[in-house]
Amino acid sequence: MRVHLVVVAVFVCLGILSSFASVSAKDPVRIGIIGLDTSHSPAFAKEFNAEHSDGDPLAGFRVVAAYPYGSKTIESSSSRIPGYTEQLKSMGIEIVDSINDLLSKVDCVLLETNDGTLHHEQALQVFAAGKPVFIDKPVGSNLAETVAIYEAAKHHNVPMFSSSSLRYSKGAQAIRSGSVGKVLGCSAHSPCKIEPSHIDLYWYGIHGVETLYTCMGVGCETVSHTSTDDFELAVGRWGDGRIGTFRGIRAGGSGYGGMVYGEKAIQEIGKYDGYRPLLVEIAEFFRTGEPPIDSAETIELYAFMQAAFESKRQGGIPVEIETVMQAAQVKAEELNKSLSK
Repeated sequence: MRVHLVVVAVFVCLGILSSFASVSAKDPVRIGIIGLDTSHSPAFAKEFNAEHSDGDPLAGFRVVAAYPYGSKTIESSSSRIPGYTEQLKSMGIEIVDSINDLLSKVDCVLLETNDGTLHHEQALQVFAAGKPVFIDKPVGSNLAETVAIYEAAKHHNVPMFSSSSLRYSKGAQAIRSGSVGKVLGCSAHSPCKIEPSHIDLYWYGIHGVETLYTCMGVGCETVSHTSTDDFELAVGRWGDGRIGTFRGIRAGGSGYGGMVYGEKAIQEIGKYDGYRPLLVEIAEFFRTGEPPIDSAETIELYAFMQAAFESKRQGGIPVEIETVMQAAQVKAEELNKSLSK
């Protein structure tokens, strides 16, 4: 039923990975950052460039260059660029004038631009250069851009993956590994700011939706959505009858987490464990070229959010994942039309 999700799976490019074979044990794998409009950029650079013991998963990597832009239209993002640029300069990281200049200096890329509307254009440059890339959330500002990016990666045979850091919290990973038996349902929550240039949940609700999918896995068929000034509530029905919900919060107490309903127990998902678990996954991905998440799962969770938006527009009626995927596929082909030339 969701064959088109599997079609966009990203395969490892042996030619790209062979470039890492020439990196000696004494020379770090060189990382480049695109986008200094998010706090993730200095935080990730600081983690990778810290002193690490030989056995540390982050040992052997170093952020060496960064391209600042980055949003030029979303004030809350663009206003951060000067300050974060100075922070990276103070770490000894070279600031470059173009993505092409960056790509000539690095082995792999962290695409950190906070503004998802720029990701397709920026990712195409990275793919054309054959550099493995982690794309920070959101993959794109809508489902069509997200599908187009994954299909472009496949076209160029370049490894990529994307994830919220919430996926790798210990509690969520334990649940995914079977700590409560089969997951029969899940209610996840997170803060949920909305940015008009992005599909509602893509901007910040992605954190809670990623948690939901980490626990539930794929297989959602329909989504219905209720929205008020202060809250978002998306209810997904999986094909096997399970129900998963996401609650987005803009008023009162907030945070990340939720409850999972399993065969063996009902328990809280647990606390957020910060950036390092995600960076460990990114480092392993850069070493191997093997994405830790099936692209079909990432695409489906973005389809979940797109379906929630369509449900909201239609007064809360259930919207099929299949329907939004078909519409996005058509638009994605248009976005990628230059690839066929």
